[in-house]
Amino acid sequence: MRLSTAFIPTLKEVPAEAHIPSHQLMIRSGLIRPLGAGIYSFLPMGYRVAQKVMGIIREEQNAIGGQEFHLPALNPSEIWEQTGRVEAFGDTMFHIGNREGLVLAPTHEEIMTYHAKQHINSYKDMPQMWYQIQTKFRNEPRPRSGVLRGRQFTMKDAYSLDATEQGLDESYNKQAQAYRNIYERCGIEYFIVGASSGSMGGSASQEFMVASEHGEDTCAVDMQSGYAANIEVATSAVAPVGRVENSAAIEEFETPDARTIDDLIANYNCEEHRCAKSVVYVVSDEIVLFVLRGNDALNEDKVQRATGTDKVRPATDEEIEHTFGAKPGSLGPIGVDTKVRIIVDNLLKDANGLTTGANKTGFHIRNVDLTRDAGDLVYADIRTVEAGEPEPGGSGNALSVVNAIEIGHIFKLGTKYSEALEATFLDENGKANPIIMGSYGIGVERIMACFIEQHHDENGIVWSEALAPYKVQLMSLGAKKSEEVRDTADRLYSELLEAGVEVLFDDRDVSPGFKFKDADLMGMPYQLVVGAKGLANGEVEIKNRATGERKSVLVDTAVQLLSA
Repeated sequence: MRLSTAFIPTLKEVPAEAHIPSHQLMIRSGLIRPLGAGIYSFLPMGYRVAQKVMGIIREEQNAIGGQEFHLPALNPSEIWEQTGRVEAFGDTMFHIGNREGLVLAPTHEEIMTYHAKQHINSYKDMPQMWYQIQTKFRNEPRPRSGVLRGRQFTMKDAYSLDATEQGLDESYNKQAQAYRNIYERCGIEYFIVGASSGSMGGSASQEFMVASEHGEDTCAVDMQSGYAANIEVATSAVAPVGRVENSAAIEEFETPDARTIDDLIANYNCEEHRCAKSVVYVVSDEIVLFVLRGNDALNEDKVQRATGTDKVRPATDEEIEHTFGAKPGSLGPIGVDTKVRIIVDNLLKDANGLTTGANKTGFHIRNVDLTRDAGDLVYADIRTVEAGEPEPGGSGNALSVVNAIEIGHIFKLGTKYSEALEATFLDENGKANPIIMGSYGIGVERIMACFIEQHHDENGIVWSEALAPYKVQLMSLGAKKSEEVRDTADRLYSELLEAGVEVLFDDRDVSPGFKFKDADLMGMPYQLVVGAKGLANGEVEIKNRATGERKSVLVDTAVQLLSA
């Protein structure tokens, strides 16, 4: 492609709306242009990169027996209603205003299950591995970070269909390895974390993550031991509070200056880890009291798992006072109405010698023994892990808490969707069973953006050969003044094309400095420079964009070197 006729609108200035490197560079290098909030047009060079990513994904899916579909983005909402996910997605799902009963698909579990119901009748029809690369739509309330969180995006979603749990395990492991291959081929450094299945459901899931200060996910990791988990499910080896030898009688005391745990520590000589903090949530219209150690933070994702619902929210001050007769800051598990459910974090299991709110504004209780003084309690992991805590495998290594970007997510769905849509098969004994499913998603734009986040410098993008729009950027310097430069560059361009090398030829009548800046910004792996000074010695210059290494080579060897 000749740059003089190509549509690659590069920009010198950083766009005001772009705040992270990938967003800035994708716009500046002419890969994308914004059309609306969370909506981007892929320009020709950007779409070339997207096709490279999709090609790698497609090859790895085909290698594990994947069969490619192309499903409609426009779906009948009645299929989604059968699984309850119209309500679960809420405003995130786009509904068609002028055609009742239609939605734009945010994912395709329901539709794949619908087709499986039509045609999978026997255990002999499985296993199956189906996938597609399709446009998805999600009405993100705050689209940001460029293509990392948009309202329209391209996603590979795959679905395994098996007759047994063992078959699901095998399909899941095949996809996990395919994902590793994809990221390694794309040149992305990643780590894998255990994760919550969320609204997808299922028995297990893992996320493939890229560490980034701009990431919206938070993960607890220890690279030495290999432990990694999304903060929504992460655990640690922090020791439980346990019991003290003497369990004294409870004692109420006045605390007019204590609304927080820190106030109790500073003003009333309380030990932080023997303070029991109470947090009130409304869970499916029911008031629930959660009790944690000291300043531990309640983890809302863990709350959802502990209560079996995602319909959770913090209670208002009015709801708290109506239920407990006290203001926040003076709450505790002692003397609570028996109708109120109490869930206590595992670190406080059977602990004594605790200080907690008295459910009386401005008062607390000392010497609380949860096994003696509290009513019916349910124990669960409901706290958020913190940096510096020992990883749970017993190595003693301290956990780090890092921001990360999710670039893939795999799920063991089990029978959630097949049961809802009545997609069954007959086993060896002629008994009907729901199809056992897995779901495997990977974002095309996210791979592009994450690659740029990891591979850029102050001058622009540094593409790998696997993803680069073009392998070589050919530049002619002073071609207008030198017929030899012009003819040599034209000849090299033709020879590179004949050799099957993808080449972008900057034949524009602009200054050498302008060409070099654009070349570094666009970031092709190699730059081939033709200038009068080099040709005087029968040479051209090759620059490696990643290393910055420059070397002069004979004109007649350049094509051979770059086509290797």
